[in-house]
Amino acid sequence: MPTDAVGRFLAALGPQQREAVTGRPQEDQERLAAAWERELVSDDELDTLDELSPPAAEAEAARRVLDREG
Repeated sequence: MPTDAVGRFLAALGPQQREAVTGRPQEDQERLAAAWERELVSDDELDTLDELSPPAAEAEAARRVLDREG
């Protein structure tokens, strides 16, 4: 399992999203990963989902970030 923010963010994405993000410059990938980490920390709804299924919470946060910043 990846330990860096970009690797964890990429792991939370679906295959098509992952391919689209890996095609971007490293700087964009790092920006999206940072936004993803902020989303995980700041959203109370994700806290509840994280208690039930951490991977689902990470995937939902990744989807939100791409929808917003994609």
